[in-house]
Amino acid sequence: MQIVTEQGEISKIQTDAICLGIFQGVRRPGGAAGAVDGALDGALSEILTDGDFSCKKGEVFWLRTHGKIGAKRVLLVGLGPAEKFSSDVVREVSAATVRAAKSLPELTTIAHGAGIGGLDSLTAAQATVEGALLGLYRFEKFKKPEEPIKLERLRIVEQSAEKLEQLERGAQHGRVIAESVALARDLANEPGQSLPPRELAQRAQQLAQELGLRCEVFDEKALEKLGMGGILSVGKGSDEPPRLIVLEYHPHSSPLPAWEREAAQPVVLIGKGITFDSGGISIKPREGLEAMKYDMSGAAAVIGAVRAVALLRLPMAVVGLIAAAENLPSGKALKPGDVIKISNDKTVEVTNTDAEGRLVLADALVYAQRYNPQAVIDLATLTGACTIALGKEAAGLFSNDETLLPKIQKAAQQSGERVWPLPLYEEYKEIIKSEIADIKNSANKGPQAGAAVGAIFLKEFVSYPWAHLDIAGVAYDVESRLYHAKGATGYGVRLLTQLLQHWQSEQ
Repeated sequence: MQIVTEQGEISKIQTDAICLGIFQGVRRPGGAAGAVDGALDGALSEILTDGDFSCKKGEVFWLRTHGKIGAKRVLLVGLGPAEKFSSDVVREVSAATVRAAKSLPELTTIAHGAGIGGLDSLTAAQATVEGALLGLYRFEKFKKPEEPIKLERLRIVEQSAEKLEQLERGAQHGRVIAESVALARDLANEPGQSLPPRELAQRAQQLAQELGLRCEVFDEKALEKLGMGGILSVGKGSDEPPRLIVLEYHPHSSPLPAWEREAAQPVVLIGKGITFDSGGISIKPREGLEAMKYDMSGAAAVIGAVRAVALLRLPMAVVGLIAAAENLPSGKALKPGDVIKISNDKTVEVTNTDAEGRLVLADALVYAQRYNPQAVIDLATLTGACTIALGKEAAGLFSNDETLLPKIQKAAQQSGERVWPLPLYEEYKEIIKSEIADIKNSANKGPQAGAAVGAIFLKEFVSYPWAHLDIAGVAYDVESRLYHAKGATGYGVRLLTQLLQHWQSEQ
């Protein structure tokens, strides 16, 4: 879809439809909506006073203008209560409006929230574009297209010439971020049959080539040389071999030589990339098993975030590590009771092959040490326990660093991708003590602190500022946001991009 920003008065624009946001409780609109109301002889005020339109968040109401203004139609959208307004509300209402207008060639809107909503022009425009593009997202690779979307052009109008530059910048950022989220959604929505670890690595290499990133892929022989027993053990039950994928972004025209990369102190992002998770020998129940293609949502988010960082040309080094494997049962598969060795020589008794994500992440966390990172953040659909604790409204956040934790919380608040801090008590280590190895990968003692046990296991493999995001609940089928479609949400791309955009200012 074409995104255009321009200076003008929305009541005078020649277009198929203009969109105006109204807060709940408003009876006589002001600002741009007030100007349109006046030109329409008080039609908006009448609708609001009579209660025909309640202005609930995302509610829409159409009316014809009968040639009284430049636009043929007015699309009113509810902004909900003013006291609950935020940039995430903008994303939701923007998604609702483009869906309502999808049969029109063009929709003209203001940047929602840039006036009475109190948002700056850049933030409002970015959220408006993000919501619009995410609201129209569909995954139709394997099906006949639904009713076609005719909306080809979104015009964002600002009356003040002084705000136009920020409006344009915000729209550009919104497009980059939304398209990066869409990439993450596409990857996570794709079935395991067409996106095994090898294909995921090829997609990463293609992206790196397009954006001038450095990409390195470690196959089975390379993983053996590195001693990555976690990734290799999880993947050996499948005919599809595992991979470790490395994506490097540096704020230069060409990749740095190795010694300079090591001195760059990047932020490292790690994604769990289990392209399909049957549970292995500890096989999962059949109900919902098809959703285990989403077990690589953390990897998808890292790929999407690195893309956004590169296109936004952020002035910092960022590395993405993706531990990719397929977890299936077979005669070669990892068995409960086996002992494996991670690449830092720590041994793990595997008591549950369905706790495989922490095994592949362990090797990636060890590998991250070579970058001397400022911080490492991993994203993983790690535990059903986190979904039980937080539902589908927030990711579980664990961190060993008192400065990193609030930075992520702030970015989450700004991006609308919620997190909730959970503890890393030393007592949880007792749960993963093993009689025959250094640690074990699962408690197997019933439902106790499952998300924290997964996180405390990962903590055994870090030696730097680190945060773990358990995204099991928020990675797919989240119905509470109007900009989500059925399936993958792309959670993490907006959060990580927001965090990295303001990394230096938050130091």
